[in-house]
Amino acid sequence: THLSFRPEFTSAVELKQVAQQDIEKQRFLVEKNQVEQSRQANVMAAEDDVRAADLIGNALDEVFVELRRIKAAEGIANQLSKSRNSVYLPHGPQLLLNITGAMQ
Repeated sequence: THLSFRPEFTSAVELKQVAQQDIEKQRFLVEKNQVEQSRQANVMAAEDDVRAADLIGNALDEVFVELRRIKAAEGIANQLSKSRNSVYLPHGPQLLLNITGAMQ
């Protein structure tokens, strides 16, 4: 037996297959775009984390320097308080590593 379909039916089947292929292509492109956007979002989040870590590190550095200045001033004051000699200290920003200027 030989079966054949009308040309309209054959054309409709071919158009349906082409439409399904177009749908699959569009689905692939959407997924590809979503993956790319997700990757970009991850990169941006990582860059933000790096910036935040840098800011925290800089702030800690400043605090550490200030703490060292305070400890140095404390040590100098302790040594001067134990001395039996009279000590005259100059007035100005050079005194004790500019502790008073750093606190303002």
